[in-house]
Amino acid sequence: MVEHHGPDGPDPMRAAAVDDAAQALLAAWDAAREQAKPRLSGPQLSALIVVEREEGINLRGLAGQLKMILSSASRLCDRLVASGLVERVPGQVDRREIALYLTASSRQLLDELRATRRAMLTTVLDRMTPGGRAALIRGLTEFAAAVTDAETGKSEPARTA
Repeated sequence: MVEHHGPDGPDPMRAAAVDDAAQALLAAWDAAREQAKPRLSGPQLSALIVVEREEGINLRGLAGQLKMILSSASRLCDRLVASGLVERVPGQVDRREIALYLTASSRQLLDELRATRRAMLTTVLDRMTPGGRAALIRGLTEFAAAVTDAETGKSEPARTA
């Protein structure tokens, strides 16, 4: 059984190990982003991912998802529209509200970025033992579920046998 807490609470060494591994994952993410054409900033990429996940989101919703003020999200969106990565469309219910959608070029860009990132990660995963890869996948799957549970308000820590 996986233990998430020691007798005195969370184990800081586990958190440090995850933090170190996260830095390696973020380095792969950033390396792929740096290779993207056109080059994207971190906030631009985050905005594209939000618009991809929530097609038709409005500017206020985008700002909320990105945890930024509305004027900053508006300027970010202006840059994405100017570069042909996002399009603004009048809302179907309220024409005063603007819905955001990805363009074909931004969809292609995200697909290429993911392919680059996955190729980089495959190279690293191939250096691991089969058991290590399997354990990593199990752990990352459980980690993602725990994050989702925290975001949705579930309080029970995940336990595995």
